[in-house]
Parts: sequence; C-alpha cells; structure tokens
Amino acid sequence: MATVVYGWNARFQNCVVRGRMKREKNRTINLTQDSKLKPKPVSASRSEMAEVVLPAQTNPLGKLLGGQVMHLVDMAAAMAASRHSNSYVVTASVDYIDFRNAVNLGELVILKSQVNRVFNTSMEVGVEVFSEQILTGQRKHTTTAYVTFVAIDEYTKQPKTVRPLLLKTAEEKRRFREAAERRKTRLRLRFGK
Repeated sequence: MATVVYGWNARFQNCVVRGRMKREKNRTINLTQDSKLKPKPVSASRSEMAEVVLPAQTNPLGKLLGGQVMHLVDMAAAMAASRHSNSYVVTASVDYIDFRNAVNLGELVILKSQVNRVFNTSMEVGVEVFSEQILTGQRKHTTTAYVTFVAIDEYTKQPKTVRPLLLKTAEEKRRFREAAERRKTRLRLRFGK
C-alpha cells in the first residue's frame, strides 16, 4: 500500500511511514514464530509498590478509600502484566477483590503482584495488599485481588500472543491451577454457559 503525503514535511512523513511498514514487516515475521515464544519465569513479573496514605485518600474515619485501593491494585497488576508480556496491556476484568482489613491514615500501603497464568493473549495477575504501621513495622494483609489483562501489540493495537509462564515452585503451580478455575467461572458468567 503506497501512501502519498503532501506538504512541507512530506519527506519526513514518508520516512515515518516507511519505518512503520518495515517494522510491521519484521513484526509479521515475529508473529509466525509465536508458537516458539520462550517461557518467562513468574519471578520476572513480580512487582511491588508502596505509598503513604494521605488525608485526601481517606474517608471521614481516616481509612483508605476502597476505590483508591482498587486503583492501586490495577496499577500494580498492570506493572506485572507489562513486565511479563513486554507490551502495553489493558484491563479486561477484575474477577475478585476482597477487603479484609482497613488501611489507616499515615500507614504505608504495600502492593505485591505477579502473573499467575497466561492464556493466549491474556494473563491473570494476583495482587496482595498490605498495610504497614510506620512506627512499629507491623504488617496486615488487607486485600486480595485477581485481575485479567490483555497484551496489546504496539503497532496494530490488537491483542497479541503472550509468552508462556515458567513455573518453578509449588506455590506458583498452585496459583497456576487456581487461575484456570477462576477463568472457567469468569467465562461462564460472561457468556452464560
């Protein structure tokens, strides 16, 4: 497909278009090799983030807002999914989020995430949220969530195949099995089957 561009910057734009076509040709070659994608260990996706809970993020009782926790969960999960897939990702679903304990004003909120399972173009990411009392260092498990992401090709903006997971520990294998069960439930609820 030829693109003709008129104007003072036509030469620059044609270079950009040619560059995209060249990259897309290379990308096409890579797509034919998707079945040979090398597995990546779960540890490569592990992500951790922490923030201090400030007054603007709390309710009148001095507790971190649930919506703020959900936002942080989405951010931590996206980091893990992007690390595993080496691509842009979009949130497809939040299967489960459980608030166990409150996070108080002035405490640290710590989020740990990792990819639990890869399907074809999607990944389930597990996120655990902890609160930490700054003066004592005491930690509480406050929230658990499971979020599904789809990897997006940077040029076509379409879903792309994700490399498989390399499972090394019994814990990783357990999470892998449980993710398959959650996916069955999610698809049953989505499609009514």
